[in-house]
Amino acid sequence: MSFKKVNEVEKNKIEIEFSIEKDAFDAQTAKVFRKKAAKMIIPGFRKGKAPRSIIEKMYGKGVFYEDAINDLLPDAYADALKESGAEVVSRPEFEVVTIDDDGVLMKAAVYTKPEVEIKDYTGIKAEKIVTAVTDEMVNDEINRVRERNARLIDITDRAAQLGDTVKIDFDGYVDGKQFEGGKGEDYSLKLGSGTFIPGFEDQIVGHSIDDSFDVNVTFPEDYGHKELAGKPAVFKVVLHAIQFSELPELDDDFAVDVSDFNTLDEYKADIKAKISEKYENSANNALEGQIIDGLLKNLTADIPECMIDSEVENLIRERDYSLRSQGLDLNTYLKYMNSTLDDMRAQLRPMAERQVKTRLALEKIAEIENIKAEEADINAEYEKMSAQYSMELDKVKEALSSDALTSDIILRKTVDFVKSKAVITEKNAEDAAKESKPKSKTAKAAKTEKKDEAEGAEKTVKPRKPRKTKAEKEAEEAANNTEESK
Repeated sequence: MSFKKVNEVEKNKIEIEFSIEKDAFDAQTAKVFRKKAAKMIIPGFRKGKAPRSIIEKMYGKGVFYEDAINDLLPDAYADALKESGAEVVSRPEFEVVTIDDDGVLMKAAVYTKPEVEIKDYTGIKAEKIVTAVTDEMVNDEINRVRERNARLIDITDRAAQLGDTVKIDFDGYVDGKQFEGGKGEDYSLKLGSGTFIPGFEDQIVGHSIDDSFDVNVTFPEDYGHKELAGKPAVFKVVLHAIQFSELPELDDDFAVDVSDFNTLDEYKADIKAKISEKYENSANNALEGQIIDGLLKNLTADIPECMIDSEVENLIRERDYSLRSQGLDLNTYLKYMNSTLDDMRAQLRPMAERQVKTRLALEKIAEIENIKAEEADINAEYEKMSAQYSMELDKVKEALSSDALTSDIILRKTVDFVKSKAVITEKNAEDAAKESKPKSKTAKAAKTEKKDEAEGAEKTVKPRKPRKTKAEKEAEEAANNTEESK
């Protein structure tokens, strides 16, 4: 196997010429003959006993060539690619040029990484929104925890109210006919939760246990199931039970029950710290997004479409993996969303394009600034992943090569570098909200907007409405494989 030359086909596309020597090709062709001839039936010969010359006369001289080339091609191409020095970004398209006494001459057409120009990547202006954590935020979070730990008390002496949890049977009809998904038995529904389509829950309020009644609603115009969108429906409802949520007392005992703390004050302090961390992370992510926006404005590159196509497929695989971890799969999700794989590709394409451009920009800056992944960086990343996925350090290193970490580390360090050189101003969240507050609307416009928001929520009649780094993905897969093998 030997590299010949590189031909430029067009911008960012080349052909790599390479050869497979005759001796290697002949030896592999003979091996293919021995393997395939054993299963071939040729008139006048016992199965597998026909000479090669007879088989080639019947089927053509090149009958074994394709398999021989396919067997030798991966190593031959890998060697040629390495020798060419090309940085490719697409799968190769192979062409057999000649097969003669000199062996096999081949071409591989590939797209290459584009030339990138990035200007003014230091001094990018960005704004960080700082949110002060209030007692109200802490109390809201505590109340959510109290709600989750509430005790349901059966109510028998009054009618249903908003905030109650009721158990109902329901059977829906459109145009006098039952429809799929419109029936449920002994279903638990919290009134006021907005789980069902607008108007449904409100019409249960005021009814008592064992009442049978009709609920009349209209499906939103943009409802997910087109056959129901905009249509009036009647639900036959039977109310079986009414329950009220009794919240636990807010005291030290509550803190002990729901946390690792012994007092309510300690629990509140921990919640405040976690909320603060959440807002800080959110602010930093938004800040990073602004800085990336600034970089991309100063990026010049002719990006091959195949790079964006490839990133779209990566995002789809990530989505599928995430869905499977939740007990779903991509096909079921698309069916539920009344969508197709092509719709998802179109939806994800802008994100994929941004990610490709971001990576190219950061890689170029890393090259200019000579940003490297040091051994200490790699070791620290191994230890982080060992803790994150509860795997022994040696097993993480075995599952994940240092090369897999290097690119991620360099990109992260480059983001930190650009961030350190940015001109960042801080603004209080309240002030930022006032500046972004839209002009007052007329009463009619406000009413229309509120209606649109309610209908746009796409609630189902039934029970409910139905980026990691490369190294993190590989580590997570390795951890899952380890867990499954136990």
